[in-house]
Amino acid sequence: MKLKVLIEPGEDGGFIASVPALRGCRSQGATREETLANIREAIKGWLEVEQDKSDKAVSSADVELLTV
Repeated sequence: MKLKVLIEPGEDGGFIASVPALRGCRSQGATREETLANIREAIKGWLEVEQDKSDKAVSSADVELLTV
């Protein structure tokens, strides 16, 4: 999967990274390399949380089979 990551200088030094396609997925670091490593972890966590939400949204208790 390829995602666009925006990296910009932080106000107090360092860098801030965000992923426009993943709402709220942001991270920061003291160096560009640290910021990239941190945003990779943030992306992984974001995707895991979304997968968990998806799994909980449709459980077998929520599905009902009817014959009409």
